[in-house]
Amino acid sequence: MSAPSTFDRSAFSVPGTGRGIVDVFAYRYLLRLLVRKGTLTRYHGSVLGWAWSYVKPGAQFLVYWVVMGVFLGLNHGIESYPIYLFSGVVVVNLFNEAFGNATKSIVNNKALVKKIYLPRELFPIADVFIAFVHFLPQLVILFAACLVVGWVPTVLQLGGAVVAIFIVLLGSTGLGLLFGAINVSYRDSQNLVELIRIFATWTSPVLYSFTMVRDSLPGWMYDLYMANPLTAAVELFHSAFWYPTTSQTMERPEDLGMFTVLALAITAVTMLVGQLVFRRLEGRFAQDL
Repeated sequence: MSAPSTFDRSAFSVPGTGRGIVDVFAYRYLLRLLVRKGTLTRYHGSVLGWAWSYVKPGAQFLVYWVVMGVFLGLNHGIESYPIYLFSGVVVVNLFNEAFGNATKSIVNNKALVKKIYLPRELFPIADVFIAFVHFLPQLVILFAACLVVGWVPTVLQLGGAVVAIFIVLLGSTGLGLLFGAINVSYRDSQNLVELIRIFATWTSPVLYSFTMVRDSLPGWMYDLYMANPLTAAVELFHSAFWYPTTSQTMERPEDLGMFTVLALAITAVTMLVGQLVFRRLEGRFAQDL
C-alpha cells in the first residue's frame, strides 16, 4: 500500500477570502463603478431627481426648528439656533445614511456575492462613499446659510470640520462592516440598526445644547455622553459653522480636543472590530444568501 502523497498548498488561498479592506484599493475601478451606479440610480425615475437631496434635509430641518426652536423656545436660548440645528442635522444625516445603507449592502448585492468573487468590503464602503456624495448638497446649503449671516471661521475650525467628517465616515464604515456581515444571517440586525439611527439624533447635541446634558447628569454620565464619537463630530461642526456666526459668548464644551482624540480612537477600534467580524463571517455569505 503506497503512502499518501503530499501536496504543497502554500501557494493557494482559501476560495472566497482576501486581504480585507486592503483589497479594496486593488479594485478601485469597481469601487468607482459601484459609487457611480449608486449615485446615478438614487433618484432614477423621480420627477425632482437630485433636488430631493435638498428638499428632504430642508423639510427635516423645518420640522425640528418649529418643534424645538419655536414650540420649546430653544430659538431664544441658543443664539443663531437655525445654524446650530442644521450644522448638527447634516452630521447625523451623514452617519445615519452611511451606517444604514452599509448594513444592507451585502444583502442588496446578493446576486453579485453569490456568483463571483470580489472583495465583499467593496459594497459597504461604496455605500459609505455614496452617502458622502449625498451629504455634499446639505453641506452646500450650510455653507450658504453661514455666509449670509457673516460666517468667518478660522483654519483650525475648518480643520475640525474635516476631522468630524472623517470620524463619521470611519465610524459608520466600521459599524457597517460589523452589522452588514451579521445581517446576512440575522436580518433582525436591520431593526437594531434602525433603533441606533433613531437614538443617534437624540443622543448627540443636535436639537439641544450640550449644557442641558451637563447640568442634568452626574459628571461621569456627562463624560460618557461626550465620549460618543458622534457627539464630538457634532460639536466640531458647531465650532466650525455655528460658533463663528454668534457673538462668541456662547459656551462650548471643555476638553473638546481630548474628546476628539478619544472619538478617533473609538472609531479606529470600531473599524478594526468590524473588519475582523466581517472577515470571520464572509465565507458564509454566499451560502446564507
